Amino acid sequence: MTAILVAAGAFLMTLFGGFVAQRTGDRRHLVLGFAAGLMLGVVAFDLLPEAIHAAPDELHGVPQALLMFAAGFLTIHIVERAVAIHRGHEGEYATHTHGHAHHHGPGREGVGLAAASALVGHSLMDGFAIGAAFQAGSTVGTVVAIAVVAHDFADGFNTYTITRMYGNDRRRALTLLGADALAPVTGAGITLLFTIPEQVLGLYLGFFAGFLLYLATSDILPEAHSPHPSRTTLLCTLLGVGFMWLVVGLAG
Repeated sequence: MTAILVAAGAFLMTLFGGFVAQRTGDRRHLVLGFAAGLMLGVVAFDLLPEAIHAAPDELHGVPQALLMFAAGFLTIHIVERAVAIHRGHEGEYATHTHGHAHHHGPGREGVGLAAASALVGHSLMDGFAIGAAFQAGSTVGTVVAIAVVAHDFADGFNTYTITRMYGNDRRRALTLLGADALAPVTGAGITLLFTIPEQVLGLYLGFFAGFLLYLATSDILPEAHSPHPSRTTLLCTLLGVGFMWLVVGLAG
């Protein structure tokens, strides 16, 4: 039940991210920088150690959990490339700071819908990760919950802005934002129906660690730094990593 409550927090944070996307000022980069730091911290200090502990068996000299870590990173990379969700140029990142729609030619609305739908899939996996992490233990569950809730702010922000950026109207953007907010609750609820074997849990946590690392380094950090490549944004990222180190230490 704790997982469901945390997922409800992710639900609210996703909606908050979408709200900020409509009314954001010039401080968004600081929030995203801090969120990326939290995600990096949870990968390095908790997810990977727990995954290796739960799934220590090796395949060709490498722990299976680390192979799943690489698989998670590469899977989301391939998926994002396939649906054109990854914004690789600074000029494209800069357009995210506007609250109105950006038209990129006929048929581009579908790209925005596909990209936002992929983010909904991300959030479903987030909810599943919350439930799986609490099955692994309260410490893992706590730090994963913090990382997921922080990430879902950026998720909600991006769901709304990506949908609007490609010319979709506000109603569509809000509909997808609602779906994105409900997804983690659904994912966490699914994990209440069964207990995950420790080996499988370790493999999944490794996969999710790669997933989070990709989002932090390839999406959120570039987006935080492209409009404002400042020391303050970097400091917020360092604070996020340090905060997660503190949380893991206290929880342990």
